[in-house]
Amino acid sequence: MQTIAQIKAYIQARYPILYLLTHEEQRIRRALEKLSEQEGRGLYEWRCTTGLTGPEGTADERSADAASTLKRLSNITRPGLFVLYDLHPFLNEPTILRRLKDLAQLVGPRGQSILIVGPQLVVPVELEKMITVLDFPLPGREEVSRLLSVLCKSQKIRISPARFERFVKGALGLTEDEIKRLYARILLGGGRFSEDDLSLQIQEKRQAIRRSRFLEFWDASTGMASVGGMDNLKDWLRQRALAFSQDARQFGLPEPRGLFLLGVQGCGKSLMAKAVAGMWKMPLLRLDVAAVFSSSGREEESLRETVRIAESLAPAVLWIDELEKGFLNKEGGGGEAFGYFLTWMQEKKKPVFVVATANEVRMLPPELLRKGRFDEIFFVDLPNIHERLQILDIQLRRHGRNPATYDLTEVAEETERFSGAELEQVVISALFSAFAQSRELRSEDLIDTGREMIPLAVTMDDHLKDLREWARPRARPASTDRRRIDFFSEWEEVG
Repeated sequence: MQTIAQIKAYIQARYPILYLLTHEEQRIRRALEKLSEQEGRGLYEWRCTTGLTGPEGTADERSADAASTLKRLSNITRPGLFVLYDLHPFLNEPTILRRLKDLAQLVGPRGQSILIVGPQLVVPVELEKMITVLDFPLPGREEVSRLLSVLCKSQKIRISPARFERFVKGALGLTEDEIKRLYARILLGGGRFSEDDLSLQIQEKRQAIRRSRFLEFWDASTGMASVGGMDNLKDWLRQRALAFSQDARQFGLPEPRGLFLLGVQGCGKSLMAKAVAGMWKMPLLRLDVAAVFSSSGREEESLRETVRIAESLAPAVLWIDELEKGFLNKEGGGGEAFGYFLTWMQEKKKPVFVVATANEVRMLPPELLRKGRFDEIFFVDLPNIHERLQILDIQLRRHGRNPATYDLTEVAEETERFSGAELEQVVISALFSAFAQSRELRSEDLIDTGREMIPLAVTMDDHLKDLREWARPRARPASTDRRRIDFFSEWEEVG
């Protein structure tokens, strides 16, 4: 495991305090036991309920007090790993801080290291220069595969390689205990890891992600056929559809990092984020960035936990809707989380493709938009007449109507400056009108409804002009400029 190799390297380099972020005490305990044997260092473990346990394995309840435990550890001179499982709630106490700082000065020359293990990151200012924070990742593909193999062998269950891989992929993002409970649930239900049992994995994963205040698990059922227009962006995405494969690595291609969609409200940015996951057959996770940056001083910890889950599900699409809600106010307490996000976007190794959307981008920090964070920035403008025809066609089909029976060209001409969301409302309102009169929908209903509605682009005309001016030199258009195509088509017809 790469994280254990990192821990080993830090220990050998005499880093005094390592902070291991994880919910999985038993799993990390096994790893540290193995590491202590490899390094020839005694394993000392402390919990606030049982006290200090040494290499001989007997616990001393008299050392349940954190301050007295740190004092006792300072008197141990043999090489060792001091693993403290319940320390983070006490790190703001002056006595604990002082004793921990004193102990940190002693451990290096003695061949010792302090390892704080917990699910919550608490780093007082006094310890910032002494502590190294490491994320202990959730079980990866190899570990999950081993768990399932052992279970199948013990229960004499035969699974085809393809289905075995689906169960392994489906369990990524869960802790080891959650995976074991899931497999036990399948067995108790009489399951033999059949196709029907795959739905239980989805339920368990939804439950695990639901416990996070900041992530939502979305069905990636939306396809590109549900998105009207944006042909430039669609072509760009199709070119990268196979870029997560091993063949792409051998060809010398890096994995795609992410996509930033900015533009007019209601023009399909969020719909496109869902369509990317559907097109690439990846899990779709939605990050509530506003909730992360309102978590009262725990922004960086919240973002770290979110990233850990997203990376454990890789390859996956991480959808960050309305990015500006968090990062426009980064100076108000979320500066460290913002820095962590920038670093992760620049250096991430796992195939997590970020699709970020924003309606107001002009005040976002410039370092967020520079190349290397996102692969490309696209500007999503109001749909042109050709795209409005596509959107109306899609919306009528969604509501069980045949678009060929309506004069959509006239409807599209009457709905100039309408967004995709407003075109959807044109269809819905026209259906309500027809239903109220106990008759079928007619073209006139759509035309009349379009004439009655005032689009947002009219009431926010100045804002839209400013946004276009900002985007013109900084972002690629999501749609082809059809005015030039139409001009040359007409010129050829005249010629």
